[in-house]
Amino acid sequence: MTTITIIRGDGIGPEIMDATLHVLDAMQLGLAYEFADAGLAALEKHGELLPAATMDSIRRNSVALKSPLTTPVGEGFSSINVELRKRFDLYANVRPAKSFPNTKSRFPAGVDLVIVRENTEGAYSGEGQQVSEDGETATLIQKITHRGSERIVRYAFELARKTGRKKVTVVHKANILKSTSGLFLKTAREVAALYPDIQCNEMIVDNTCMQLVMRPEQFDIIVTTNLFGDIISDLCAGLVGGLGLAPGANIGTDAAIFEAVHGSAPDIAGKGIANPCALLLGAAQMLDHLARPEQAERLRKAIIGTLEAKDSLTPDLGGEGNTMSFAQAIASRL
Repeated sequence: MTTITIIRGDGIGPEIMDATLHVLDAMQLGLAYEFADAGLAALEKHGELLPAATMDSIRRNSVALKSPLTTPVGEGFSSINVELRKRFDLYANVRPAKSFPNTKSRFPAGVDLVIVRENTEGAYSGEGQQVSEDGETATLIQKITHRGSERIVRYAFELARKTGRKKVTVVHKANILKSTSGLFLKTAREVAALYPDIQCNEMIVDNTCMQLVMRPEQFDIIVTTNLFGDIISDLCAGLVGGLGLAPGANIGTDAAIFEAVHGSAPDIAGKGIANPCALLLGAAQMLDHLARPEQAERLRKAIIGTLEAKDSLTPDLGGEGNTMSFAQAIASRL
């Protein structure tokens, strides 16, 4: 039996987590759940956003499945998600973008790519953030290291080999950011030379965004730095129907956290209409990580079958179902 840490989250988080666990239980995977608190729920119960018990649970189990969290403005960390990535050195953010049937996608059959984003360096590390006393000038240090660049690019190429993908696109802005993005690109070229079986090309970030909108089918795996990866990931989610179909994995050497990347949506919390697909697809990524690829594919096929049949879909997908009825329809196809 494998024990995983479950963080039910804030807003719609508990609803989509309950739906996801209903489907996982129906798969009879032999998973045990250890529930832990984070975000507003933790603040109300324990007086802190990230209790030590939660950190210990993730450390002990090494795998967590997480619903969206809310970080209160002006309290604690600038972002709980960023703090989790720092604490566990979750350096690889893996965001697949794939077209699904009967969704509001501009490319119904043409998008199937993965964004591999460096998760710990660059603009989001928060180093050197300060505002001058007169409030007129703000500064931030953006630091890129050879080690950070090397391991994220290597992760992308290893992922290509493991999943049978044929091309890795290195996205950068080295024409302008010659130090930081320049080091990332130089390191990426060194790593790419070690993988002659995988095609590699380079693309400036602004051109990448244009190409994604015009011809997304040309991409297979994209690897890039933190800020660029965040923007590109959401752009790609828009190509396939929105964040309701966007899962994410945060991978480190000693721990991994899988999630729905959308927000906690407090405006619809408690109404039972939230779409659980993103978290379910995150659970499929978790099963891949746990070396259960057949079960991951089984879950994805059940989701696709339910979308194709338009069975109990939530309102955002054009249906009249609710969160749990959608999950039950998916479970019935396993």
